[in-house]
Parts: sequence; structure tokens; C-alpha cells
Amino acid sequence: MKLLIAGLATETNTFSPIPTGRLSFEQAMVTRTATEQPGNLFSAPLIEWRTAAEAHGWQVIESLTAVAQPAGPTVREVYEGYRDEILADLETHRPDIFLISMHGAMVADGYDDCEGDLTERARAILGGRAVIGLELDPHNHLTEKMISNATLIVSYKEYPHVDSPDRARELFQMAANTATGKVNPVMAMADCRMLTIIETMKEPGQGFVQAMKDAEGMDGVLSVSLTHGFPWADVADVGARMLVITDGDTTKATDTAERFAADLWSIREGLRGVYPDTATALDRVDRATQFPVVLADMADNAGGGAPSDSTYFLQEALDRGTKDIAFALFWEPVLISMCQNAGVGATMRVRLGGKICAFSGHPIDLTVTVRAIRENMSMKLGDTEMEMGTGVWLEADGVHVILSSERTQCFNPTAFTDLGLDITQMRALVVKSTNHFYAAFAPIASEVVHVRGPGIVTPDMTIIPFTKRDTNYWPRVENPFAAVAK
Repeated sequence: MKLLIAGLATETNTFSPIPTGRLSFEQAMVTRTATEQPGNLFSAPLIEWRTAAEAHGWQVIESLTAVAQPAGPTVREVYEGYRDEILADLETHRPDIFLISMHGAMVADGYDDCEGDLTERARAILGGRAVIGLELDPHNHLTEKMISNATLIVSYKEYPHVDSPDRARELFQMAANTATGKVNPVMAMADCRMLTIIETMKEPGQGFVQAMKDAEGMDGVLSVSLTHGFPWADVADVGARMLVITDGDTTKATDTAERFAADLWSIREGLRGVYPDTATALDRVDRATQFPVVLADMADNAGGGAPSDSTYFLQEALDRGTKDIAFALFWEPVLISMCQNAGVGATMRVRLGGKICAFSGHPIDLTVTVRAIRENMSMKLGDTEMEMGTGVWLEADGVHVILSSERTQCFNPTAFTDLGLDITQMRALVVKSTNHFYAAFAPIASEVVHVRGPGIVTPDMTIIPFTKRDTNYWPRVENPFAAVAK
């Protein structure tokens, strides 16, 4: 058996002003030896696939892995170049199985559905008998082109995404069983007519994911995946969808997908987020008696394509004189080089944030002390390593700010502690993240508050200015199915 593995992944916020070009990928990961390096969210599946295939005695061909931090649309020739490199390997090696790690919400100039485009071209090369398997982030746009050309599609189940290696092992086993004739997978999709943030580590999302897991392996159901959708992309297929794979039973796949879609609809009110603004969130810190309170600056999440340099939250804390509060992560590569030049212990007058776009707010001038500098930092997301580059800890009279040279969200308390900041002495930690922070921060927090602020990753799904999809979805419309029925 011959297996070819690859990865091509970025998440596109079409409202982001930051282009995704070749440098964006090269700063994160562009390699043909991803399985020889520590696994990140998108390369960890390749490590699992190689390990499993070699245990079976299969031949493994490792193609390109190219990963970029979420931002605006990918430059056309960059996408086409990476895509064509993978397709050329398929043409040369003609594998029995092709497994690829993608995001599912990659948009390039001229391509609203990069995953569907690549899968369609791969199918044209490999023909109908080859097994094509995609592993996706659940914040994908599940399209008919993807489903009609792939043999198997599996999304991570958890948000935060701590389970990409687990899903990779499941996808490999289904692909192996398909290639050897043990199963005959068929896929069916149901549109949930919803667009919302689904946190899977607390109810009701947690119970919904458990029900998905419980259904797998029962009555011919091979896999159940929930597409949450990536709301900040103006494409036609954005939205929540259920995907079910069964062993040869199209009716069961369709019925099961529709049943889970109905179940998701039934818990929608429990998923409706109520997010305080920055002032109200800091009021909660003022009233708190146990610490640290963890506040999520959701709208400036680099993991959703935001600049990660907005100053609204920091300015509010400074205006009210809040002390013992720490912020992470501000994307400040130029300021970091200045701090490196000055050295640890230096006192400097700096201009922080407010650089990239209108949603970045106004820059803030502060007198700071450089408390620590550390190179080659990373944070854990589950069992995967997420790089943050050079980290710098600045203090301004009891206000602490962590800078990173790579634009990335704050996944883990180590972003603070690896620089020497004692978070047990902080009243509040403010993290630029939507929900990936939750798995690692919840155990050390007295309280976790998801906060609504200005930014291009707004949690308000009713105000996103879509032009390519219809607006008939919950919560923008209370009963979108009524309009569909007409």
C-alpha cells in the first residue's frame, strides 16, 4: 500500500487587512519534512499518519506541508504554487491513499474554496478508486465540491482544538479499511442554518460532542463531524453543518446528519453568547475576591485573522488605574527589536499597539521596564506546539504586557510564566484569543470571562457584513427554517 501525506492550511478572514503571502507561510511552516519536526496543529496529523502507515509496512511519500497564521486572503500565485507542488507529487507517485491536513476555510484570490479546488484536482489525477481523506479544523466551510471529491472528511471535535492527533488516527483507520475493502464509506451533510461560537468544553456543547462520539461505531456509523463554520469569511458556504459517514448506507448517513442538525438547533439558546464589554469586564475584576480573573479579548484574536495589536482593553485598564494586570500577546516585532537593543532592565519610552488598521485603536505611549526577553518561545495547545517567536515582558507601574515577534493568539499561561511573570500575583490576565486559551487557562483562573470589544473577530454574528451568503441563519434570523420552507 502506498500513502502520500501533505498539509496546506490557513484560515482566511476576508475582512482582515493583512495579506497572506509566501512570507506568511515561510514564517510559520513550509517543509517537506514535517514529520521530523515537533507537531503543530496542522502538522501533527502527518506524524500520526506516517507512524501508523509504517507500522503497517506501507510505503510513505511525504509531500509539502505549508501552514500560515490566519489573516486575509492568500495571494493567488502562492496558493497555486503550493497546490501544484502537492498535485505534482500525486501525479508522480500515484498513491493508493492520499491524506491531507487542511483548515477548511482557506480563501485565495480567485478561489473561495481552496480545499474543494485541491480535492477536485487530486481526484482528477488519482481517479475514482484512490482513497482521498481530509482532516479539517471544525471552523471550516463544508462544500459540495469537497464532499463529492473526497472519500473521507473528518473535523476536529473539540474547541479548543486539542484533538487533531486523535482525529488523524481515526481518519487513517477509516482510510485503511476503505483501501482494503473492509468498509464502503458514504457521506451526507445537513445544513444547520446556524452561525455561532460553540465551546465544546462546557455545556451544552460538551454533551453534544459526547453524543457525536457515542454514535460512532454504532449501526454502521463510521464518523460524525460538526462544522462550526468560520464566521469572519465572506463566502457562500459559511455556517454550521453536520457531516456523517456510514458504511455504505446513504439513507442512514442522511438521517443521522439531519438528526444531529436538529439536536444542535434544540440547544441553540445555550450556545447564544452573552459577552460583556471591556469596561464591564474590568468592573468584574474590581469586584472579584479570588484571582486571577481571565478575560478573553475575543475581537483581537490573531487566530481569527485579527492584528493582535489593538489597544482598547489596555487603554481602559490604564484609564481606571488598574494594577496587577497582564496582557498577552501583542504583535510587536519592531518594538521587540528595540527592547533587544536596550536589554533586560532597561527603562524605555515606547509606543505600543495601534499600528495595523482602524480596528487596532490608537497607539499608547508608555514608560516601561524591560523585565525579560526570551527567544524561540512556544505554547502548548493540547499535545501540539504553537510557536510565538521572541517574547518580551514589559512592565509599566503594575501593568504587564507580553509581546511576541510572531502574530499568534495566547494559547497557554506559559506565554506569561516562561518569561518569569508570576501569574498568581495578578488580579487579571487579558488574553487575545476567542476560545483556544480556555483549556489551559480555566484550571488556573478564578473566573473566565469572554469579552466583546471592537475588532474584526467580533462575536456578534448578526452584524457580519456578508455579501456572498444569504442572511437566513440563526441568530440573525430567529427561525431560518421557516423561510426555507416557503
